[in-house]
Amino acid sequence: MPTTISPLAHVDQNAQLGEDVTIGPFCYVGPNVILGDRCILDSHVTLTGHTTIGSENRFWPNSVIGAEPQDYSYNNGAPTEVVIGDNNQFREGVTVNRGAEKEDGITRIGNSNLLMANAHVAHNCHLFNHTMLVNGVLLGGHVHVHDRAIISGNSVVHHFATIGSLAFVSGGCRVPTDIPPYMMSAGSDNPQIRTVNLIGMKRSGIPDTSIKVIRKAQRLLYREHKSLSFVKDHFQQELEGIFPIELVILLDAIDKQRAGRMGRAREAARTTPLVESKESQKKSA
Repeated sequence: MPTTISPLAHVDQNAQLGEDVTIGPFCYVGPNVILGDRCILDSHVTLTGHTTIGSENRFWPNSVIGAEPQDYSYNNGAPTEVVIGDNNQFREGVTVNRGAEKEDGITRIGNSNLLMANAHVAHNCHLFNHTMLVNGVLLGGHVHVHDRAIISGNSVVHHFATIGSLAFVSGGCRVPTDIPPYMMSAGSDNPQIRTVNLIGMKRSGIPDTSIKVIRKAQRLLYREHKSLSFVKDHFQQELEGIFPIELVILLDAIDKQRAGRMGRAREAARTTPLVESKESQKKSA
């Protein structure tokens, strides 16, 4: 089908639209927006700022993507960005702010993510792939949410926290620290690790042998409160030095968390200015 733009919408002449795009009434698409193929804007959708969007994304009414960050340090008009992949769903009232002039200056959303009604993604956040933010989830600035993580309704995540792959946060939580991969956390204030995300791991095709190891690691770390070095030594002997990749990911995340500040591995990025961050990216490329 050809691109369809409602006569009641405003699409800036400098915006770049892909093929088969549908833009409904009372939508606004700004001059620095790049919108990929087969995207759908229902109605009353705002796409603004330096925002690049992939293909087959859908935006429900009153979602606002690319607005200025809610950060006092932001220099009004600075060309920071939002970069979005493919096949994402932005339900009613979702807000995604563009980056502040810190780290790489970009708010990133990967592929196949579901952001339910009134979820908020603050500046410099990074949602990886297949994540789910349930209704009313609020992410502070610089939060990372890794693949297939789920954050349940009305939970709030502290700046610079990391939600690991396949982690699950129960509803109504205040999350001040990292949640390690594969773990399920619960408790309205300062949630605790309760168990592993068994269903999520099985649905993702993780082998039963790896799930068994992760469950044992969770028991040692969070029920018996063994030290990380004890757990590493235990599995070194039990598995004869051959760790499943899932255990490597889990232990590495916990190691980085404990080396960070206030339970957040990424706290070190708080003082990283934009220029320094981009220079370090060039050197590592």
